[in-house]
Amino acid sequence: MSELSPSPVAALLHAGLLVSDLARAKVFYESVLGLAPYPSRPDLPYPGEWYNLGGGQQLHLMQLANPDAESVRPEHGGRDRHIALAVSDMAALKSRLDAAGVKYTASKSGRSALFCHDPDANTLEFIEV
Repeated sequence: MSELSPSPVAALLHAGLLVSDLARAKVFYESVLGLAPYPSRPDLPYPGEWYNLGGGQQLHLMQLANPDAESVRPEHGGRDRHIALAVSDMAALKSRLDAAGVKYTASKSGRSALFCHDPDANTLEFIEV
C-alpha cells in the first residue's frame, strides 16, 4: 500500500439541516436547546437561521424542501444519519427535553450520550464532555 499524503481536510465548520417550518424549528433550537442565533447570516434566497456552536463551528437551518421527508427514520438515532453536539451538563439537557416533551433514547454504547429528533426528524446526538 502506498503512503498517503496528509489530508487537506482540517475541521468540520458547519452542519446544515433542512427544516420545513423555520419558526417551529427556531422554537426547538432556541427555546429547548438554548442556542442563540448568529447575527450575521448573509441574505440568502431561502429562509434560514445560523447558530454558533463554539470553536468556529456552526449549525445552519435551511427552510427548503426535504427530498426524503416521507422516509421512515429509525427510532434510535444511533442507527441513523446524525450530527453530534457536545454538552457540558447532560442532566440539564434532559430536563429541557423532558419539559418540552421531546422523546430521546440513551446511547447503546454506554457513553453519557443521548439521541433525539428535531421537529423535522433530523437526528441529533448529544455527548457529555
